[in-house]
Amino acid sequence: MNKHEIGTQYEQKAAQYLKRCGYQLLARNYRCKLGEIDLIARDGEYLVFVEVKYRADGRSGYGYEAVDEKKQRRITRAASWYLYENHIGEEQPCRFDVVSFLGEEPTLLRDAFQL
Repeated sequence: MNKHEIGTQYEQKAAQYLKRCGYQLLARNYRCKLGEIDLIARDGEYLVFVEVKYRADGRSGYGYEAVDEKKQRRITRAASWYLYENHIGEEQPCRFDVVSFLGEEPTLLRDAFQL
């Protein structure tokens, strides 16, 4: 299995996990000229932009550690474009979550960074 196939598999697992946590999935693999967002969901009043990271084991660290400042900027720019494109106003509360897998074990980091 190549990296793209593994990424797709764990994005699907993350979507299922978020549904079990009460999230309503709105979009997968949103792409625009400014970047990509793995999952977009609603959690209560929040519109949530979700980055999914996978590590087979802990030798390379945890997946969420790979969501560095540069990656956060790319995701926030793509999220801003999503809001603009869908005519969603500034009054809509948003946040950025990360679902990180270490092997098959998911960890949800709510509000992992700010817009």
